[in-house]
Amino acid sequence: MKPIFARGISNQFRLTLAIILSVILIVANNRLDPVRKSVSSVLSPLQYVANVPGALLDWSAESLATRNMLSKQNKELLRQQLLMSERLQRFEHLRQENDRLRALLGSPVHMDSKKVVAEVMEVASDPYHQYVVLNHGAISGVFVGQPVVDAQGVVGQVVEVNELTSRVLLISDATHGIPVRVTRNDVRLVVKGTGVLDELELSYVSKSTDIRVGDLLVSSGLGKRFPEGYPVARVMSVVKDDGQSYASVTAQPLAALDRIRYLLLIWPDGSLPDEQDESLSEDELLNIENTSGSIKQTSEVSR
Repeated sequence: MKPIFARGISNQFRLTLAIILSVILIVANNRLDPVRKSVSSVLSPLQYVANVPGALLDWSAESLATRNMLSKQNKELLRQQLLMSERLQRFEHLRQENDRLRALLGSPVHMDSKKVVAEVMEVASDPYHQYVVLNHGAISGVFVGQPVVDAQGVVGQVVEVNELTSRVLLISDATHGIPVRVTRNDVRLVVKGTGVLDELELSYVSKSTDIRVGDLLVSSGLGKRFPEGYPVARVMSVVKDDGQSYASVTAQPLAALDRIRYLLLIWPDGSLPDEQDESLSEDELLNIENTSGSIKQTSEVSR
């Protein structure tokens, strides 16, 4: 008797086909990178479209702010401005003293690097990596390996650049490492991510190394990837187990990696396309000055 329903493809054939396709994808994985980059560039406008509702909500919230709220915010900003002005006067004295000491030691002067304010458009949904997507790409002069900081310290580095967006790998990612030094005694170490946003680890720290809880870690400049002197983390625990060859040292990032929104893209060599300078608005220039000032103040105090 002829069956009413025709028999479909067997499970064995489906399994074999799936295995063959999996092997082909694994072998051709490296060759698919140009395709992925092209697809990512094509989909970049969709990220801007997806960001429109959030921008509209922010605009609505700002528009609905009451006069009383704006008055309170204005008074608080004036108070903070006075406090910052007083601190700036003291930091200017420290900067001049630091310049004199560097002149005596024959140390080169650190030139101010170019910076551009970028906004976080997307946070990674990949459970194996921690990154964010910024609203600046190749058109703005962003390049792979570019350091990224916020007002508190180092955030990460650019690992992928498209025409309109770029992807930043956070320092907390398990594959990220950054050379640092202890400001207290200039001991040089390497900080690696653990996959946890608020925890970093120091690799291969000898038990005889002079490192303590509370020590400030800043970028050492080795590797020529991150400029020297930017705050990175603070040591939270030091455990020296007799059964282990090295001490177990953990640190906490100074940057608030779980709530970042605006970041600074840094050109360490000071090279920035002329057209990018012309495209910056007055608000962005103000944000650059305020944010970079906060970073300089933190780094100068750490020295």
